[in-house]
Amino acid sequence: MFIQTESTPNPATLKFLPGQTVLEAGTADFASAEATDNSPLAKRIFGVQGVTGVFFGNDFVTVTKAEGAEWDHMKPAILGAIMEHFQSGTPVMTGEADASSGHADHEGEDSEIVGQIKELLDTRVRPAVAQDGGDITFHGFERGVVYLHMQGACAGCPSSTITLKMGIENLLRHYIPEVTEVRPVGI
Repeated sequence: MFIQTESTPNPATLKFLPGQTVLEAGTADFASAEATDNSPLAKRIFGVQGVTGVFFGNDFVTVTKAEGAEWDHMKPAILGAIMEHFQSGTPVMTGEADASSGHADHEGEDSEIVGQIKELLDTRVRPAVAQDGGDITFHGFERGVVYLHMQGACAGCPSSTITLKMGIENLLRHYIPEVTEVRPVGI
């Protein structure tokens, strides 16, 4: 098994491509070792000293390191953990998987606008962000403000504010006049 790695715009995050499907659908975000009960792979990766976050996409695993930790020391251990996992035949997720499409539900008078926002996110934004090892999902819409949740390499990325304001906000405002601003939320 050959696992490729790619840098991301976030220097604290590295993208690992195992050359096979990680999640059939949706994404899964693990912000701590305590949150890995339903994922043997995430649990194994958190076993590497210095790992502070794990994110799964369709065909990639994104790992975030602690400040002061060095990729040169961590990368071989992470590669080993991913390789061991896939060679063991153990599933990536067990039981009721928390993998999701990511978007929050929205009811009410703005539901048509929210549908347009989600469509633009799914077709224009999320594929590009996945290339960088992350995901951005809809969290809410209130009085012209779109709230988005950033995951994987996007969470804590130095360029995430520029991505949100100059990229996503401009795109949404262009196609949906009701959108006046985009803000990040933490979950």
